[in-house]
Amino acid sequence: MVPRLCYARYVHAPSAPRDVPLLFATRAVRLFGFGLLSVVLVLYLSAVGLSEARIGLLLTLTLLGDTAVSLLFTTRADRVGRRRMLLGGAALVVLAGAVFAVTQSFALLLVAATLGVISPAGNEVGPFLAIEQAALAQTLPAERRTRVFARYSLVGSFATAAGALTGGALASGLEHAGWGAIGSYRAVVVAYAALGLVLLGLFTRLSPAVEAPGSREPDRRGRPAFLGPDLGLHRSRPVVLKLAGLFTVDAFAGGFVVQSFVAYWFHHKFGASPALLGAIFFGANVLAGISALSAAWVASRIGLVRTMVFTHLPSNVLLLAVPLMPTLPLAMAALLLRFSISQMDVPTRQSYTMAVVDPDERSAAAGVTGIARTVGAALAPVAAGPLYATAALASVPFFVAGALKIAYDLALFAAFRAVEPPEERGSPGA
Repeated sequence: MVPRLCYARYVHAPSAPRDVPLLFATRAVRLFGFGLLSVVLVLYLSAVGLSEARIGLLLTLTLLGDTAVSLLFTTRADRVGRRRMLLGGAALVVLAGAVFAVTQSFALLLVAATLGVISPAGNEVGPFLAIEQAALAQTLPAERRTRVFARYSLVGSFATAAGALTGGALASGLEHAGWGAIGSYRAVVVAYAALGLVLLGLFTRLSPAVEAPGSREPDRRGRPAFLGPDLGLHRSRPVVLKLAGLFTVDAFAGGFVVQSFVAYWFHHKFGASPALLGAIFFGANVLAGISALSAAWVASRIGLVRTMVFTHLPSNVLLLAVPLMPTLPLAMAALLLRFSISQMDVPTRQSYTMAVVDPDERSAAAGVTGIARTVGAALAPVAAGPLYATAALASVPFFVAGALKIAYDLALFAAFRAVEPPEERGSPGA
């Protein structure tokens, strides 16, 4: 059981009226940009003459660089300043987009990929999510936190989808207008850098209310705490590290069934066409986004931990069922049904992490747990790839993922069912 010393103090700072809509706007702009670039990034790099091996190296370094930036920024944001770190992250978006747009030098692209912020898959990367969640939690009363986090998640899902559609349409339209492949792709990259400038402008509008309350004393050696080895954590360090370990298992399991692998499986098992696959995953992602909205309603009745576990367990049973379905329509139905409840744990997980740590640890807590998930997800494809490539073993990743995720759910419930966030203490549903 986690010691009560790690529970968050229920502190609510008054917010400027504009902070919450501003944070929603920055989320939408950023995810739109990530989705925009993800459609043409590899096509652009190939068009300018990079080999598949060099493109793979660039993308790997991009992910490693994003992880390093996230760790550096999020573990210091509550001490150095959340707005400063968000502005720094936006500047790295501009840097990466600008360098990718103006040079074909592999060496410069390597530097930009490593130091800048780019999302090859269109997902949230960099320090933004963790720091924005901390800021939202800082400016919201506890009873509204989960509901707002659910809407925040939905905004990101729809912005990514809109960005991907826009990026593809813009590149195709410019190419048909005579810009050529490189010119049309470069225009999208320039638009990505421009969105980074928009992000910079929006972050300057945040009020001081988003900052962490107070600051920590220097350690015994007189060194500022954010320079120490504590990852920006103090009293909540045990609970955060335990959550991070569990989230790593969940993300590792999810890495066996990432969207590209599942699409590959549907194509080879049932002969699903690319157009059908696009329709399947468009519907799946829309259902996933919408499912997050109901999470707050459920959590208000049974609590955050129970919502995380009791909605995740049936979705993982459905994941196990997908490869057992004998026909394409039945497999699609199982997958779509899974996605209709699979994301209800996302806003509740994020809200719970913010609730059980002290206010001046929220950015670091979200950063450490987020990076743990990134690392876990990055390790799985290495093991999953050979399984999907072997016809007799192609369904095994579904069973591995489902079993690991169920084990994660049970371990999470055992470890944290008694660790209640402040707003649930003494409530009947908790």
